[in-house]
Amino acid sequence: MADTTKPAAPAAPATAAPEVRGVRRVVTGIVTRDKNLKTRRVEIQTLVKHPKYGKYIKQRTVLYVHDEKNESALGDTIEAMESRPLSRTKRWRLVKVVKRAPSRTLSNIEGAKSLAGSQVDEATGVKS
Repeated sequence: MADTTKPAAPAAPATAAPEVRGVRRVVTGIVTRDKNLKTRRVEIQTLVKHPKYGKYIKQRTVLYVHDEKNESALGDTIEAMESRPLSRTKRWRLVKVVKRAPSRTLSNIEGAKSLAGSQVDEATGVKS
């Protein structure tokens, strides 16, 4: 029988070019929900001109973004990049926080009541 083995393929050069990825979309939006660990809900607002009437219409796109270090908070403007599917809904990952939201103090948290204007009478326990 004849020798049917093939010669070994030449080894790849040590300075092989790195694998080139496709261009990934990068979008900017505002964090609208930050209750989950490592997940942020981001809305992107766009204005689209109606084809027939010419009026500009607001449209929004909702993205779920992976935030590994939990560095973004509610109201922050962030930059997100497209990625492989990370869960059922997450297809984006956080690149950077572009602008921080103003700090949320007790006065602007929903449902907080101001205690500065009310006085409590110690004898009766009634607010005046």
